[in-house]
This record gives sequence, structure tokens and C-alpha cells, in this order.
Amino acid sequence: MSAPTTVAEPIVLDGVSKTYPSSDGEVIALSPTSLTIEPGEFVAVVGPSGCGKTTLLQILAGFVTPTAGSATVGGTPVDGPDPDRGVVFQAPTLYPWLSVRGNVEFGPRARGESRADRGERALQALDLVGLKDFADKRPYELSGGMQQRAQIARVFVNNPGIVLMDEPYSALDPFTREQLQVQLLDLWHRERKTIVFVTHSVEEALFLATRVIVMSARPGRVIADRAVVLPGDDQPGVRSLDVLGTPELAAKKAELARLILEAHG
Repeated sequence: MSAPTTVAEPIVLDGVSKTYPSSDGEVIALSPTSLTIEPGEFVAVVGPSGCGKTTLLQILAGFVTPTAGSATVGGTPVDGPDPDRGVVFQAPTLYPWLSVRGNVEFGPRARGESRADRGERALQALDLVGLKDFADKRPYELSGGMQQRAQIARVFVNNPGIVLMDEPYSALDPFTREQLQVQLLDLWHRERKTIVFVTHSVEEALFLATRVIVMSARPGRVIADRAVVLPGDDQPGVRSLDVLGTPELAAKKAELARLILEAHG
């Protein structure tokens, strides 16, 4: 899929924190956090509700300014949204008055790309997520899972170097969720974007990611940073759902769940 060329750059968080005012004074949403995410990594962030996962993602997206510390991509400060940092939200944010193709074309159209070029790239992006045959449908004609796939296509058509995903599958049924997890892994293997994926599910994090960041309850802080290696990772191709039933994944899941519970208590 041809698109504006992006160069993968490392993400660096240096002592980033966020405090919000409240009626009782202040709420510390995120304690000072330092992380480096290398180009092409698939990093999942897990932790209990209110631990600062989404705040962290919003800082990376440029939607929220940290109270202290800095966030940079390739040494450039994150000071607002950028097309090179695509965001997939928890609920689809498709425009109901546009077709699926029109939604995917929206970014390239806003940049002034020709009708022919943006149309071709939109179809390529929809083909990546298995929705090419639904290009002329309206969002309301799609299932929830298909709407999320369309949202992912709308992000990938802009060829961002970084994709930020905020619990994109949490509202889906287990079968659809597993389907989209496998499809996302296939996209990541082919495109090698840097992905930062926020989820409540330790199992989802372990299945998808090459690295899992575990955060404590509020005030959120990083309590573990684990590389993920599962059976079959030494073989080419996408992880199979079969690894969900392996003792190796079960042991990692139990370890991370214990860490979260201990930090919560």
C-alpha cells in the first residue's frame, strides 16, 4: 500500500506524570513514568481501571499534555496529534453519513490526495482487514467487529509509524475478539508498525504483544516490564490461538495477575 513514507522512530517517555485538579485537591492519574519503546515493537499495557493506562496513551497521542516529564518520538517532543501516530479508540468513530470507503479515504482526502489515489489506497487498506467487499456499505450496516476493522483500516491507510490502540476489542464477543486479535497480529507481521495496545485483559496482552507493561492501581506506575516469548515464536508466522491453552501462557498470566493484585492491595 503506497502512502506517505514514514520512518520508524523510538518512543521515549522520561519521567512523565499527569495530575488532574479535583474537588478534593488533585488526582494523580500517572506517577512519573520512564519507558523506551523501540521501532516495530508490539507493546501491551495492562492494569486495573484507573491506573493511568489511557492517560499514558493519550499523552503519546498528543491529546493530553503531561504535568511533568517529556514524551518524544525520534527525539521530537510530542506536543499534539500527528498523522504518524494513528489512534484506534475503544468504540468505532466512523462517520455515519459516509460509506466505509469514504471513512477510510477521509485522511488522504484531507491531505489533498487525488480521488483516484485515495480511492485505490482505501480499497487496499480495506482489503488488509478483509472488508473490501463492504466498501460501499454505511457503518450502520456493519457488525461491531466489522466497524472496528474499518476503523483500523482508516488508521493504516495513513501509513503511520506508530499505532496506539485503546481497548479496541473490549466491547466485542469472545469469538469476534479472537478473530480480530489474529488479524491484528497478521497486520503487524506484514506492516511492522510500532503498536502500543491498552487492555484490561492480561491474556489478550500476552497473546498479542512482544512486551507487556504492567501498571499498578492509582496513582499509576509501572510495576513490571516483561518480554513475551511463547511456544512457536521461533517459527515464522503469526501466533496461533492454540497458545492460549499452553502452560507457558498460563504461567505468565498467573505471574502478571499476581503482580496486579499485590499492587492493588
